[in-house]
Amino acid sequence: MSQSVETLQRLYERFNARDIDGVVGMLADDVAWANGMDGGYVEGHDGLRAYWTRQWSLIDPHVEPLRFQQVEDGSVLVEVRQTIRDLEGHPVEAKGLKDKTVGHLFHFTGDKVSRFDIRDVE
Repeated sequence: MSQSVETLQRLYERFNARDIDGVVGMLADDVAWANGMDGGYVEGHDGLRAYWTRQWSLIDPHVEPLRFQQVEDGSVLVEVRQTIRDLEGHPVEAKGLKDKTVGHLFHFTGDKVSRFDIRDVE
């Protein structure tokens, strides 16, 4: 699991730095990524670029990984603290976007993330 954890630590670092190219370099070309704003999934690198560009023009999200756990199927569950602010720095609470702890489930194909899901943390 250590290689997957290292990849995910870099992924979170690059996401929080708003480095889209740095993140998509760690993703499979046909990645399926949970759309935390609108529901459903975004697919592929171009879809993610458009999604994050739109997202970051509306809100300022930050995700801090707290714990990494290997799941039986080989995926990695990451417990994260998400902080969502508007562009002026005020907390946001809309469409499920708010400051809370959530689970991010990452599936890998080889060394690339092929799917990302969001889970509630109990």
